[in-house]
Amino acid sequence: MNIFQELKNDLAAVGQKLYADAEIWSLANVEAPKDPTHGDISSNIAMIVASKKGKNPRLVAEEFKELFEQIPYVEKVEIAGPGFINFTIKLEKWHKCISAILSDSEDFWQSNIGAGERVNVEYVSANPTGPMHIGHARGAVFGDVLANILQKSGYEVTKEYYINDAGSQIDILVQSAFLRYKEAHTGKAVEIPEGLYPGEYLKLVGVKLAEKYQGKLLEMEQADAYQEIRQFTIDQMMQLIKEDLAEMGVHHDVFFSEQSLHDGGKIEEAIELLRKKNLIYKGTLPAPKGKIDEDWEEKEQMLFKSTDYGDDQDRPVQKSDDSWTYLAADFAYAKDKIDRGFQKLVYILGADHSGYIKRIKAVIDALSDGKVQSDIRTNQLVNFVKSGQPVKMSKRSGNFMTVRDVSDEVGRDIIRFIMLTRRSDMILDFDFDRVKEQSKDNPVFYVQYAHVRTKSILNNAKENVPAAYDQFMAREIDLSRLVTNEEIQLIKLLAAWPKVLSSAAMSCEPQKIAYYLIDVASKFHSIWNLGKENNNYRFNIEDDIELTVARLALAEAIGKVIAGGFEVMGV
Repeated sequence: MNIFQELKNDLAAVGQKLYADAEIWSLANVEAPKDPTHGDISSNIAMIVASKKGKNPRLVAEEFKELFEQIPYVEKVEIAGPGFINFTIKLEKWHKCISAILSDSEDFWQSNIGAGERVNVEYVSANPTGPMHIGHARGAVFGDVLANILQKSGYEVTKEYYINDAGSQIDILVQSAFLRYKEAHTGKAVEIPEGLYPGEYLKLVGVKLAEKYQGKLLEMEQADAYQEIRQFTIDQMMQLIKEDLAEMGVHHDVFFSEQSLHDGGKIEEAIELLRKKNLIYKGTLPAPKGKIDEDWEEKEQMLFKSTDYGDDQDRPVQKSDDSWTYLAADFAYAKDKIDRGFQKLVYILGADHSGYIKRIKAVIDALSDGKVQSDIRTNQLVNFVKSGQPVKMSKRSGNFMTVRDVSDEVGRDIIRFIMLTRRSDMILDFDFDRVKEQSKDNPVFYVQYAHVRTKSILNNAKENVPAAYDQFMAREIDLSRLVTNEEIQLIKLLAAWPKVLSSAAMSCEPQKIAYYLIDVASKFHSIWNLGKENNNYRFNIEDDIELTVARLALAEAIGKVIAGGFEVMGV
């Protein structure tokens, strides 16, 4: 039972007597108002109608008021502000939401707002130059949980990882691996020059190369040796990365190679398509302000008309040495996704890629003629603190903390939950000491402990109030006994789960699930604490079996909603 969707459907059913425009009703929203004095659910339908029909929204709301009062479970209809219509829902309707939770009603736990739309979610995509450091975890968790939410909301989702295996960073990796191979084969320590990767993880790659090639690589021209070990080294790095991702519970459906775009002529195909659309031309760009763009050159070059699609300036697609810019590969990659039939492309990028948002949107709009949606998010940095000191990380220096290091210390549940406790566009603090505390200041513990308490209530009833427990297990429950203000507010919050799930999917904001679970836990802990001071608030009351049964139902509903949220979060 999704009370929000049910009300929206019923508003349309009765409201079409006045306005039969289907588009109007598709645009209408029903939301829980921030201020509880504004009723239980609020709708903007009057303002939608007023905008479409050129009418006064409050007058439209007055027209609707009498019709909406006919809906059986609506207790009161009020008009507020510029024309919001606020609904107070009868108490028995909220009680039915608890029944829906306990009976695992599909329309409570599932949503079909996606209607089978095909979505590609690309996330993490760390350079394959070593194991994943913990700084990558935020994007990994954000993308993975978002993909779970979209799947739960009726979208057909593909989780994808873009392997950046074409570029200067791979050349540096191969040079570093070759030196480690030489070290392993000769038994003599080598000095890793500045600018290469000195990490210990490459020693094992060197050993494996020595086992495979013996001294053969030392007898070859260096360029040939590098080419020989290139893919082997990339494969070894990707194996490390996949193991690190699995450690966090992250599993992709597709690993896509950037190099395959170069090797298969896909970049040329994408450029030619844009050329036919008159979006590629020869021109000269003004010098960039501030930080110099490495793709900018003060000369005539091949440019993409990205300003036609809202970008700040046109973008170069080819360098003076005729090699392609990063954007050219983005063309080919976006075209490949579009050709695979995706209707929406979601990119989860690092904080240093904020300047790419407009240009990638421009590429997708140009290639698809505006038919494919795009949602491009960047994750801000994470400040890691341990024993009061910041943790610095750099693959290039070999000094960094891996995902496996952190998972071994605090567990993947903590990593996944903490990474969603702030919006992705805000810097997040990860304090290793605090996240291991068993206190209300640790949001993971706070929510998990709420779930444990629901189990404790049921176990306690089984032992101390067996008559109530047996009646509850037989589902002989009178939910009308749940009448305190605290109980009703908590029930309304539980009933909002399908709305929260849909909202997180439509806005691509998985952190909404974490916020919601913290809110549920907070309201539940508050009632529990009241019960320690006032017996009327206790969940198990030996001399009132019917009330105990009803509160056992509430406790189990709380536990099921928290568990449902954890499932989506991968916790």
